[in-house]
Amino acid sequence: MLAQLAVRDFAIVERLNLELDAGMTVLTGETGAGKSILIDALGLTLGERASPKVVRSGAHGAEVIAVFEIPSDSDAAQLLLAQDLTSDGECILRRTIAADGRSRAYVNGRPVPLQVLRELGELLVDIHGQHAHQSLLKSAAQRRILDEYAHHEEALAQLASLQQRWQSTRKAMESLAVGPQDREQRLDYLRYQIDELDALDIGANELEALDDEHRRLAHASELLAICARALNELDGDGEGALTARVAGLCNTLGTMAAIDRSTDTIRELLDGAGIQLGEAAAELRHYQDTIDVDPARLQAVDTRLAAIHDSARKHRVDPAELPALRDTLRAEIVELEGAGERVDELRTEIDATVNAYAEAARALHESRAGAAGKLAAAITKNMRALGMPQGRLLIDVQADFDAPPSRDGADTVSFRVAVNPDQAPQPLASVASGGELSRISLAIQVIASEGSGVPTLIFDEVDAGIGGRVADIVGRELRRLAANRQVLCVTHLPQVASLAHHHVQVHKQSVRRRTHTDLRNLSGEDRVEEIARMLGGVDITDQAIAHARQMLESA
Repeated sequence: MLAQLAVRDFAIVERLNLELDAGMTVLTGETGAGKSILIDALGLTLGERASPKVVRSGAHGAEVIAVFEIPSDSDAAQLLLAQDLTSDGECILRRTIAADGRSRAYVNGRPVPLQVLRELGELLVDIHGQHAHQSLLKSAAQRRILDEYAHHEEALAQLASLQQRWQSTRKAMESLAVGPQDREQRLDYLRYQIDELDALDIGANELEALDDEHRRLAHASELLAICARALNELDGDGEGALTARVAGLCNTLGTMAAIDRSTDTIRELLDGAGIQLGEAAAELRHYQDTIDVDPARLQAVDTRLAAIHDSARKHRVDPAELPALRDTLRAEIVELEGAGERVDELRTEIDATVNAYAEAARALHESRAGAAGKLAAAITKNMRALGMPQGRLLIDVQADFDAPPSRDGADTVSFRVAVNPDQAPQPLASVASGGELSRISLAIQVIASEGSGVPTLIFDEVDAGIGGRVADIVGRELRRLAANRQVLCVTHLPQVASLAHHHVQVHKQSVRRRTHTDLRNLSGEDRVEEIARMLGGVDITDQAIAHARQMLESA
């Protein structure tokens, strides 16, 4: 469940810390106080898109932290384990948004891609917004609700895998499905290219060796001159040579060591330096002997390098990539020579995949059709409880098994509703009354929440346009949901607020021309006064106080 929500410099919120418990919690307050802003802030920790507009005016950036308590055997804990993110029964989601719009996401203190937040959010929280009925008008959303209700996760995963296999196999076949004449032309061209590369016959490390040899040959005279100067200074005939000078120093220090034996180490070090200087001189003479001023060889190396670079330009690759290119062209020849057989294999694989997909799609269609009646009956029951006694909802599931494979199966799902007994069921989008659509949406969302299995449910003013006896029913439905899961509800209805286990008041105040949003946990008389305010408006009468107290006692 959601245990804590901390918000800093988000919209009109400067700094808030909301601690939550199990059961049903309501957030109430005047319009514009910031109730829905808290839900928007939580949405950022669940992976929603960030905008620099959410950063509080004058602040450098916004930060939202959501702390969840999760059982070790939950899907969220398993996802954390798979991502190598330690949990210890806790999941801390953190999101920062800089004033320039840059956003960063963290899970348990470690930076993660935004997609990880989204995956975790789907397992932790289910948010039903006040405009949820807009998405419910779409067939895809209606199909998703039906699938969640019927627990079709495994069936959909199987269909998605089959659809991906069909798509990749089909793409592979299309790349090979050229006419015999075109294939032969391509083979002739590939063989011609390989003959040229075979004639060039460049070795794997030949280019690097040729470059090294070319530099030596091109600078042979300069290298010989450098060697001569270095050998003369190092080991020449005169007393100024380094080896002779070091030998003289060793003799001098030998005399000193005979007087003071503690200086013997210095003499030994110079002896070693003299030996190394002698070895260096020997290596330099050997290198000098290998330098060859050979114009004919230089011309041959020039010609070979030119041929390699010309071939590389022709094939539009780096010269060092020519050996790998020859292997690639040979592999393509092998593939094209066996293309006919490979196409037959791919066609057989496509047929098998399509058949498996069709079988899985039909099984899913039958399951959807069977679940549709049960879901429609449950939603209809909720609609009637929400003040639509003659209302009914039907769910049509139509399949097109001739359509190309899809990740969602072959079905189109349509929610059709009738508000009056003499009215034929119509698509949800045809419902004229906004109040009716809001109640139908709430009826659907309550059932959808029961099927989702998510531990925390949030309802953000989904009870708009509802009042009286229906509002009391809505409150009892939400409280019923809270028996097994955490429910957080933003509401303006006193009937709903009075039925909550916990009550948080959100209020806004201005200090020195800066607006702040604060929270108060209400209990006792404070809660009575807030319910009375929701009942009676600005002027709280004794009757409103008495009514509020009676509502809380009844709850």
